[in-house]
Amino acid sequence: MESKSGRIRRVKYSGTALAISTSLCATLALAEDFKTVRGKLYKDATIIRVESDGIVLKTKTGISKVYFIELPNDVQERFHPSRAKATAAQRQREPIKLKGWTAVMANPTAVVMFLVAGTIIIAGVVFAIVRRRFQ
Repeated sequence: MESKSGRIRRVKYSGTALAISTSLCATLALAEDFKTVRGKLYKDATIIRVESDGIVLKTKTGISKVYFIELPNDVQERFHPSRAKATAAQRQREPIKLKGWTAVMANPTAVVMFLVAGTIIIAGVVFAIVRRRFQ
């Protein structure tokens, strides 16, 4: 870059380097080891998110979900899997039960039956009107 006086200025990258090194250190500080009840070890794992039934971990080998029942009690207590969140997650997995017109329209056989019945009713009304006119 040139300034107004014609001299070339150097761009200082120290701020950028400091930010990158700080974020790397923070990532390493948050990484920890997790050991399941059965003895499987997740080394230098970073917690991506906590779900209602377990935690999602990121390690060098990839991303894994570890269920709370697989973790020791102290780790389970640390993440507090609440009963309300567990039931909400279970409701999400259940199929949605449709009611009323939505249930009828979701079933192709019911849609055909609905259209046939509607056509028969309309044809009957038209037939009654035409018959009455010609009597």
